[in-house]
Parts: sequence; structure tokens; C-alpha cells
Amino acid sequence: MKATPTGGGDGATDRAYDILRSQHQPLAALFSPRSVAVIGASDRPDSVGRGVLWNLISHPFGGTVYPVNPKRPSVLGIRAHATVAEVPEPVDLAVIATPAATVPALIEACAAAGVKGVIVLSAGFREIGAAGIALEARIRDGLRRSGMRLVGPNCLGLMNPRTGLNATFAGAMARPGHVGFLSQSGAICTAVLDWSLQENVGFSAFVSMGSMLDVDWGDLITYLGDDPETHSIVIYMESIGDPRSFLSAAREVALTKPIVVIKAGRTAEAAQAAASHTGALTGSDAVLDAAFRRCGVLRVDSIADLFDLAEVLAKQRRRPKGPRLTILTNAGGPGVLATDALVRHGGQLATLAPATLAALNAVLPEHWSRSNPIDILGDADPDRYERAMRHALDDPDSDGLLVVLTPQAMTDPTSTAERLVALAATTTKPLLASWMGGQEVEAGERLLNAAGIATNRYPDAAVQLFDALWRYSDNLRALYETPALVPETEATEAGEPHADRQRVEVLLAGGLAQGRTLLNEWEAKQVLEAYGIPTVPTHMATSAEAAAAAADAMGYPVVVKLLSAELTHKSDVGGVQLNLRDGTAVTQAFDAMQAAIVAQHGPSAFGGVTVQPMLELTGAYELIVGSSIDPQFGPVILFGTGGLLVEVFRDSAVALPPLNTTLARRLMEGTRIYAALQGVRGRPPVDLAALERLLVRLSRLVLEHPAILELDINPLRVAPGGGKGALVALDARVLLQESSGATCFTPRPAIRPYPSEYVRPWHLPDGAPVTLRPIRPEDEPLLVTFHRTLSEQSVYFRYFHLMTLGHRIAHERLTRICFTDYDREMALVVERPGQNGAAAEVLGVGRLSRIHDDNAAEFAMLIADPWQRQGLGTAMLGLLIEIGRAEGLERICAEILHENRGMQHVCQKLGFRLRPTAECVHAEISLLDAAVARPAADPPG
Repeated sequence: MKATPTGGGDGATDRAYDILRSQHQPLAALFSPRSVAVIGASDRPDSVGRGVLWNLISHPFGGTVYPVNPKRPSVLGIRAHATVAEVPEPVDLAVIATPAATVPALIEACAAAGVKGVIVLSAGFREIGAAGIALEARIRDGLRRSGMRLVGPNCLGLMNPRTGLNATFAGAMARPGHVGFLSQSGAICTAVLDWSLQENVGFSAFVSMGSMLDVDWGDLITYLGDDPETHSIVIYMESIGDPRSFLSAAREVALTKPIVVIKAGRTAEAAQAAASHTGALTGSDAVLDAAFRRCGVLRVDSIADLFDLAEVLAKQRRRPKGPRLTILTNAGGPGVLATDALVRHGGQLATLAPATLAALNAVLPEHWSRSNPIDILGDADPDRYERAMRHALDDPDSDGLLVVLTPQAMTDPTSTAERLVALAATTTKPLLASWMGGQEVEAGERLLNAAGIATNRYPDAAVQLFDALWRYSDNLRALYETPALVPETEATEAGEPHADRQRVEVLLAGGLAQGRTLLNEWEAKQVLEAYGIPTVPTHMATSAEAAAAAADAMGYPVVVKLLSAELTHKSDVGGVQLNLRDGTAVTQAFDAMQAAIVAQHGPSAFGGVTVQPMLELTGAYELIVGSSIDPQFGPVILFGTGGLLVEVFRDSAVALPPLNTTLARRLMEGTRIYAALQGVRGRPPVDLAALERLLVRLSRLVLEHPAILELDINPLRVAPGGGKGALVALDARVLLQESSGATCFTPRPAIRPYPSEYVRPWHLPDGAPVTLRPIRPEDEPLLVTFHRTLSEQSVYFRYFHLMTLGHRIAHERLTRICFTDYDREMALVVERPGQNGAAAEVLGVGRLSRIHDDNAAEFAMLIADPWQRQGLGTAMLGLLIEIGRAEGLERICAEILHENRGMQHVCQKLGFRLRPTAECVHAEISLLDAAVARPAADPPG
């Protein structure tokens, strides 16, 4: 079966798909209105109502402006209307500039009048406390009933510089360009606006977000991601709002458009100030950093960095392919400073290729530096600059070029700038320029800025920008490396491994039923073992005799640990006795521990002991892995240096689940201990792949069991060299939350986990088993093989044009398919298990893609040629319908070629209505119809 170019199918980057999404813009009324009503328009000087009205009428945007003020017949010479209902044409956008208390009623009036979008400039909402929150609740009710979208409140407004729309009370209009700028602070907006006019930086959109009562980061990132005029997105953030909305949008858009964020509130004091400003939680900064890394967002720390990156992104669409930079200068000192900054921030100084050295030797004076930085000496004229720049750009071992100019006797900054502008058109490498000085270099600097070459007066700051661009590119590359498939537990002789979820549910439910929120150590280790995480053998004993007998059975030396459902940190209360070498020592340890714990904490705190073999730690590493719940982002995974001094060393990193092996490796790389784990001072490395698998299983465990509030494995013993027993959990702690299942108390995961509820077994007509399941990142190699089986006709039916195999299996393209965001798209594969030791294979691919701001989705599917006409298309489309219904969609549609009779037949069989058009056949099904066909469990007949 074959279908449609829309909805991504197995190719979410198809041009037809992007065009369709860019044409369906749910926020169009905000950015491209045909009519605007200014509610609260005023003649009073310096008022917000006057400022926004004046900006709208002073900058033609292709629409009509209507002042709304019941107390005035006209405002600024324009006839005013008493209410928005009296405006003589439908209003696309209403801008409200009245006191906060009046806003809920005005929202109701706008809804009744059919207004599509609203900007609320007024302050006095959640930032003032309970009274403001109550006003927001009334506004939210009005929006929910009407479907209007609202920007604000407490904002400056927004601009669309490309059309001329200026719905703000700022003092100037932004230049048109290709940077989308979003800010929660109106003051930052005006500062950026003033700077941009001086630096000749233009914007595709300029938005003050305010309190984000309705339209949030996710909405606007999605809008700018679909906007073909937006090439990059720059954000000033004080609070993240809905984390899943932000991450979902950013993960999709950052693959093609850089997103740069400055997030206020790194320190506790600044976080409190930001919370007071926006009335919103700011969250843990380390977790926020992890969230940004996970979705490919580049974070900066200062307004200066934000401005500089905004300029680079606006003017420099080329991205470094590596960290190697060539520095060309007419002065040694600036080159040295630039080199220091480059290396300090993670970049590398490019090593000049022999051919480049020979070419430079032929055109430069005898005493040039003969290395990178390329010092062409202080008497360099424009001709020398041009020849050197040309050869530097041709060097195959360099990923970018910084040209530094200091004004000296023979220097001509303007003519040299002209030469660099001409060369910029001949290269694909990123170019940066540092014309140092003041008035003497200004003309040349203006030429470079006008030509789209980013400039910075200081070369050390310029190379930091190169490093930032490289980090952005490298982070995306690392995020989307194809991971290895991790079985649910390590392989056993019993066959295919599976996590024992039911066993864990029983353990957790048993603890909660007894009124406990802390599992004892034995129970905690049982939880880990159920997910294939190896633990040290552990035996419980409630008497000294039983403890000694357990020790005799396992052999000496042993460890005796406190077993308690109340005390979480055993070492802190004397609850760990090591290296016990006989039964007498075990008995004495039991008695002493019992007496001390009962005396200090009461009888209920002592539940017995656990007896474990004393493992040799010499040469092994002690790590900590675990999870906790962040109040905004939900479950968070931790990895780092463990042992008793874990809080002293503070060497750890965090990541958001779900993890795969690639993400687990990146998490480990964020710690200092990782360098030792790779092998140090002649010691072999540890089994890093086994550590990756353990972290992946841990993330599955905490996502599949939301009753787990905290989980610690400390220490996790990891011995160099790997092998059996090289990785083992010596201690474990599991803390439960009593409100398990009450989502109002438990934040959901910021990234939607793998939707295993949509996995379905199925059988081919010959009885062979296959599985219909959601796609996962590990499927990329299977998709490469799948595409090799497709005929030209199948490719044409699917994409409406022929597409080469090389393009279809390119990693960059398959990344968009396999690393899907299950909140936005649900891609399925039909997997056939491997036969006689061969790898599994994919027989078909299908996808549901949500239409932005419309409770509907587009579907697409493609079945491999050898497996067509066996009922797979019907089964897959049936499952897509089932998923659409479960996800709360109202309808599903597709576009099908006239020649594709087979796909049309499948659609008709499952209840789609077909409507022929000149170009194709439009298929649509309503999921609200109870008569919609359910998917068959197995093929007919």
C-alpha cells in the first residue's frame, strides 16, 4: 500500500509536507490580521492606548485599524466605536490596553464578536498574587469557550516587520529580517530593538510574551518553525511555562533552525526575582540545562552573548562542520588572545594543510607566522589580505575563518572589507570579522554588516561565537546519533529478556498498602533486578542467629546493613558494618546495631539486617545513579561519582528520560569521573556500553512506575575491564509517593515516553508473526534496508514524485523520522522478527501527524513491495485510526494520487470518505462517528 505526501509518512522533511504546514498557521490572526481593534485607544499623551494606536496607523500593514473607546467619538482623528461588537467588519486581532479588572469582560465581548486573536498589554495579573490569578482564571474560561488565542497579559505586544504590523507601544519599528525574537520581558524587547537598529539586524517576528496565559513558547516556536522567513529563533526566558510544550516544539524546530535562549534565574536570588516578575516557577537550573541540551537549544549566559549570537544567526546561515577555526590577522597580539578564547571555550585551532602553507608562502612576506593564527604582518594591504583569505578559505582542514584587522599605517579597513565581502560569496564556511578600533574602521564594519558578515570589535568575543555555533551543531549531531537497541534485561538462558513490571508493581503496592513510603534495601534491590540491573546477593535476617547462618552460607567476609523502613541513609546512623570475617563478628554487629538504632530511633526503626558478600573495591569505581522528581520537568535521571563523599565531590550530571544509549553516553560525558571510566594511568576502561544499558533500563523503570518518587543506587560498583560481576549495585534506596496516580500532585514526564500501549501483535496470511508498533530511534538501520525494497512506483505513489535511494536513506532525513515526538506525530512500523539468526526487518511504515491548532491529523503509509496485498495496509491504517481516537483526535485525512487505487480501496474499507480533486483524491474520516471501522485483529480469510 502507498499513500500521501502529507503528514510525513516516513519522510517528515518532504517539501510538500512543509508547505502544507506553513499554509495552516493557527496564529495567523495575530501576525497577519486584516483588521485590528485597539480597545482602550486614547488621545492622552504617553498612554499605552495612544502608543499602540499610533504605531498601528503609522506603519501600514495591509489592514484596517479601529479604535474602541466608549468615552470618545474619535481617537487621533479616527472614528472610535463604543464596543468591539460595533466595529463594522469582522475583527481578526484585538489589542487590549485597559485596567486588568476590565479585561475578563472584554475577552467575553471579543469572543461574542468572533475576534480570532487578542493581545493583552495590561499588567496586574498573576504577578500581583491571588487577585490577579483569579482574573486570569476568568480570562482562561472565556478563551476555552471561544477558541481565541491570546498573547500576554503584561506584555509589550508584537511586531511582524515583514508586513509592517506594529501592535506594540514601543518607540520604534523593527527592521525586517530572518530572526524570530521572543521575550518575557518588555524592557529586554525595547533594548534589543534599539540595538538591532544600530547593528542593522532584522527580525521575522518580534514578540513580547508577558505572562503566557495562553500562547506559550511551544505555540510561537512552532509558528516560527513553520515560517519560511524565519531562519533562527532567539529567546529571553524567565519561566518555561509548560515544559512539554516547549520541549516538543523546540525538538522539532531546532533540527532546522537554531534556537538560542538566555534564561534568567540561575541563582536562587535571581530565580526568586524572576518568579516575582512573571508569577511562575523557574525550576532547577541544572535540570533546565539538561532540557535545553535534550532538545538542541543553545543556552547563553549574558545579554551581550544573546545580542552577539542574534547578529551571527541573522547574518551567518552557514554552520561550522567541526570545531577547527583559522584566524587571520595583521597583528600577533589579537591572534594570541583569540586563540586562548577559542581553546578555553572548546574550539580547536585548525592545523594548516601542507598545500595551504605552500600557497601562503608564495604570496606572503618571508616573516609571516607560518602557522595558524596566520599573521600577515602589520603592513598588510588589501591585496595581501585578499590573497591570504582566499587560501585560508580553501584549506580542507578548517571549519571557519575569523579575519582580524587592526588599523595600522598600511591598512585600508574599507577596501579590505570589500575584498572579504566578495570572497564570502565563494565559500560555504562561516565567516567572522573583527575590525578593531573606532572611527577609522567604522566604514568597513558597516560594509561587512550590510553584506551579512557578523562583526565584533574584539576577536576573543568573536571566537566565542564560533564556539557557540559549533556547540550547537555538535550537540544536534550527538543527540541524533543512531543508538543501539537495549533489551529490557540482560539476555538469559530463558530466552528473550523482558522486564518484570508486574513484580515491581506488587513490591510498590505492598509498601504503600502498609503505609510505608520507603522500601527496605531488599525490596529496592528486587525492583532493580526486575529490570535487569545487577545487584549484590542480599539476604534478610531478623535475628542474630539468622544473620550468622546467612553469612556462613555465602562465605566470608560479609557486610551487615541495617534493614529499615524509616531510616534512609544507613551510614549516617551506624547502620553499615564492613568486612566481617566470622559468625561471631556478624552476631556482635547485629546486636550492637539493634541496640543503637532502637535507643536512638525507637523499635519501629529496626527491621533486622541484610547480609551481603564483601566485594573487593580495590581498583573499582564507586558511582551513583538514580532518579528524582523535578516540580516542572517530572522524572530526572542522575549519574556521577558515588560513595560516602558523593555530596562533597558533587560530580554529577542530570538528563531527562526516556534515555537511549546515545543519550546515556552524553549524560556520562557530563561528569569528571567519565575521563577515568574511559581508562586512565594504564588501567583498562570500564564496560561503558553496559553502563549505557543500565541507565536506559533505569529510565524505563522510573517512567513505567510513577509511584517511584526517588531512586538511588549508591554505590554502583564498576570494575575496569568489564565482564560478569564488573557492574553491580551494592546499595539501593527507593522512596515512594503516596499520591501515586494523582496527576495533580505528580508532574508528568517532560518528554513523552515510548507509547508501548500501541504495540500490537499480528499475523501474515501464512501465519507468520509480525508486530505493529511505534517507531523508535534504534530503527534507522532497519529503515535503510526497508527503502532498498521499494519499487519506483511505490516511491512515486508515496511522495508524488521520484526520490533517489540516497536521499531517502540519508541519516539527516531518517533522523527526523526515527526520533519522533510522540505528542506531535505517531509513526508506526511493521516489524518481522529475524529468521535463523538474521536481523529483524521492517515491512511497512505509517504515520499520523497532528495539524497545528486543529484537532486533526494527516496520515501516510508505505508498505514494502514484497509484502503488499497481504492486509498490512488495512491493519496499519486501522491501528492509526485506533490511535487517533485514543489521542482524542476528531478526524484524520490524507491526499492520495488518482492512480493509487489500492490505497483508495483500503480507505473506503475503513470508513474514509473520498473526494476527488484536480490533483489527487482527498480522503477523510471523522473519529466522532461511532460507526468508524475498527482495525481487524488479523487479515481476513
